[in-house]
Amino acid sequence: MISEGKIEVENINTPGCTSNVNATKYYEMKSAFLKILPETSPGLTQKEIQIEVKKHLSERIFPEGKTSGWWAKTVQLDLEAKGVVIRESTKPLRWRRVVF
Repeated sequence: MISEGKIEVENINTPGCTSNVNATKYYEMKSAFLKILPETSPGLTQKEIQIEVKKHLSERIFPEGKTSGWWAKTVQLDLEAKGVVIRESTKPLRWRRVVF
């Protein structure tokens, strides 16, 4: 059972394993993440994602961008597990949104 204020997230790297995280921070990061992530190749690297999402985060929820890198990775892994984001086979790795 998920407690109030929490959301269950998946991790593409450990199928079937879920975690409960702060829903407010998750949805704030998810919104920023989907705003910056392109639908077309070449996508964005992890470093580019972490830089770009900070521009769209609330200072109230992520003061001075603290912990935003961890949250960006959490959202990326969850959305990748759900099929919303694709990991491209490039070096360095890049991600892009799935076109529905």
